[in-house]
Amino acid sequence: MTPKSMNADTVGRSARSSVMNFLNEIAQRHPGAISFASGRPAERFFRPEAWAPAEASFYAHYAQANGMSESAARHRLAQYGATAGIIREEIATQLRIDHGVPCTAERIVVTVGCQEAMALCILALCNARDRVLLVRNPTYIGATGVADAAGIRVVPVEPTADESLDQALARSVSELAREGLSPAAFYLIPDFDNPTGEVIAREDRERLLAQCAQHRIVVLEDNPYGMFRFEGETVPSMAQLDRHGGVIHLGTFSKTLFPSVRVGSAAFPETLFGDADAAVALRENVVERKSFLTVNTSQHCQALVGALLRHYGGSLADHVRAPIGFYRRNRDVAIESLTAGFRGFEDRVSWNQPAGGFFLSVRLPFEFDDNALDTCATRHGVLVMPMRYFAIDDGWRDTVRIAFSNLEPETIREGIARFCAYAVDRMRNPST
Repeated sequence: MTPKSMNADTVGRSARSSVMNFLNEIAQRHPGAISFASGRPAERFFRPEAWAPAEASFYAHYAQANGMSESAARHRLAQYGATAGIIREEIATQLRIDHGVPCTAERIVVTVGCQEAMALCILALCNARDRVLLVRNPTYIGATGVADAAGIRVVPVEPTADESLDQALARSVSELAREGLSPAAFYLIPDFDNPTGEVIAREDRERLLAQCAQHRIVVLEDNPYGMFRFEGETVPSMAQLDRHGGVIHLGTFSKTLFPSVRVGSAAFPETLFGDADAAVALRENVVERKSFLTVNTSQHCQALVGALLRHYGGSLADHVRAPIGFYRRNRDVAIESLTAGFRGFEDRVSWNQPAGGFFLSVRLPFEFDDNALDTCATRHGVLVMPMRYFAIDDGWRDTVRIAFSNLEPETIREGIARFCAYAVDRMRNPST
């Protein structure tokens, strides 16, 4: 029973903070279970044999650009470095080519993965007790975890059946105003969202940007999966559509290159809602916070990323072509397996078919709680992610997230067959 002294927000924070511990524990207890819990890139596309020569080429480039010997360049890059980063030009070029982000090098801050970029921006924007963070519901727990740790209130924006996303936002802003609260930022994953796999349509993005500009809410556009589209037309990034100066584009190379490089970025708008000085001040605030948090992003890692970006001519489109084919096949295998496993139960179970990314979601006719997760692992040897772990409220208790990115097709077939067997048994025998 929840103590009466704990409000809903406190309970939500406590539940979210325990998610990763619980998942780690259950994974350790069942190391042989097939896991759809973690959305990792496929390791078959990592190319460590190319890293050393690529990095060497960057040292030569850096030496020439700075008028020094290659030996001196290596020594300098082994030292502490500029807080804002040394590969801002390379990152700005890649963002312009691959995502249409109209950024320049001086508006880039290179971070230790996207997680640091996200944390720094949330802390810089939600810097007073009345400043809250808006998120979609459900959403990535890395963002809500940052806010929870800092004592920042997280408010879900979830449209009702007859609302659009911008209408739900307007309603949330109005409700918060009555409490004397002001939303400072709206965290979003517009392309192939984690956890749902959904994409925000272009018209919805444009209306959302207009609504955010009206209330001076900065959009934190997190874009880890945008390059992994399987079919359909690419939707312009929110930073590309931004006409108000209200979007900070958050990027990462964890999915396109490899996670251990730990290099991400924040691309700031030229003006902050029309104010150039305010945009510069916000970026400098983030750089200052980073200087106290991580000092600078590893220059060794930046050199490797910079070298690979230069090697590919500034775009990673060719580099991700093979992974896209692999992830598309995995998605198709997952859908085929769900269709076969739930044949005869189509009126009770549903799932989406994402046009890209790493995740899909399955809605069940019963609550998928910790006991269900444990039973799946113990009796059926499969792990899936309860969607309620990503929820800001008490909802989404009947849905699970399935990550299909880092498994072989045959493993996906077997794992989903096990998951379906559990769910079908549960539907046929509700008392169990």
